[in-house]
Amino acid sequence: MKIAVVGTGYVGLVSGTCFAETGNHVTCVDIDPNKVTKLSNGQITIYEPGLEKLFLRNLREGRLTFTTSLEEGIKDAQIIFLALPTPPGADGSADLKYVLGVADHLGKIMTDYKVIVDKSTVPVGTAAKVRAAVAANFKGEFDVVSNPEFLREGVAVDDFMKPDRVVIGVDSERARKLMGELYGPYVRQGNPVIYMDEKSAELTKYAANSFLATKISFMNEIAQLCELLGADVDMVRRGVGSDDRIGKRFLFPGIGYGGSCFPKDVQALIMSADEVKYDFKILKAVEDVNEKQKLHLIPKINAFFNNDLKGKHFAIWGLAFKPNTDDIREAPALYMIDALTAAGATVTAFDPEAATNVKNQIGDKISYADDQYSALQNADALIIATEWSEFRTPEFDKITASLKNKAIFDGRNLYDLSTLKQLGYHYESIGREGVTI
Repeated sequence: MKIAVVGTGYVGLVSGTCFAETGNHVTCVDIDPNKVTKLSNGQITIYEPGLEKLFLRNLREGRLTFTTSLEEGIKDAQIIFLALPTPPGADGSADLKYVLGVADHLGKIMTDYKVIVDKSTVPVGTAAKVRAAVAANFKGEFDVVSNPEFLREGVAVDDFMKPDRVVIGVDSERARKLMGELYGPYVRQGNPVIYMDEKSAELTKYAANSFLATKISFMNEIAQLCELLGADVDMVRRGVGSDDRIGKRFLFPGIGYGGSCFPKDVQALIMSADEVKYDFKILKAVEDVNEKQKLHLIPKINAFFNNDLKGKHFAIWGLAFKPNTDDIREAPALYMIDALTAAGATVTAFDPEAATNVKNQIGDKISYADDQYSALQNADALIIATEWSEFRTPEFDKITASLKNKAIFDGRNLYDLSTLKQLGYHYESIGREGVTI
């Protein structure tokens, strides 16, 4: 099958590469000529485990190509995926200017039947808007489908190649058949392809991400209560997660969620509710809890240093919003950096993948280390903001030798309380009893 993917960001590049992996011929379109040149020359532009190997193989075998020309990209395509940004506006609503701009252009250059697929996360009613934008300039036959993505950064290739489910919003039998044929190789083990109307498919993505965000914020609230009552959130989590009606995932407390999906999608669903005059109280609380949770460690740090951080120097391990990605959008580490530097402290940070992105965003506001241990030099304390695997079993003797104080503030609950107590650390985490020197 011949496919066009418009947009080579995270969703577009993963989707295009994985579609090519099952034998389809995929042309990816992007307006950035530098990005297209890099990708055409085999330089992958995002970090995602397992993606580069598939990308290079399909590029080499000619199934994956890149262009800046929308007309060239869609000329022979049977299906056109729109994987375009839908950034939040000032009021939190999803901005559809890129999606509708491409839809308008498609109407001017299409010459035969195409299936146009909204792969971007878009609010309810977008398929109808895309259809109207195309139809304003093209009078032939075409279909518009909603096919939301459910990719988790860090495991996106597995999620795409072996999806839990594929959701397709479609009202045309012709489009349904083509989409079923396209996704057939990915669901051979029997995972469902769920067909529904377009509006329900659009809402499904927002509902799924907002529910997961709710689980995270709920457990962070439980963690706050554990600290006040003297309970251990890890024990509570295990007890709750063993109930198969609830499940074990997304119950780990921490310093809040970030990334490109949860914050944006929660905001957009709240705005969609507001537009029909529905007060979505639960989601507004979820958002409020998450914003406060990002700075949950700051009062603990302040208390340890007698509310005087001026001149103090901190090491931060982890900058990405989660491990196995270089994505720093809404990353809790950035909020903590702002709070620490505003109080007169300095910071040296290490992240295996995200340091370049942070430097591009905030420049020399902080220092950057080449490895986790060099970040500790002359630091008054260590702060852990991202649960990269390499941080889980550190050499504590190296930490002790480098830090001015044996103090760790852990936003991801990586370490055992008894171990840190035995080592003589001041150790504070989320929803657990603090270990004091």
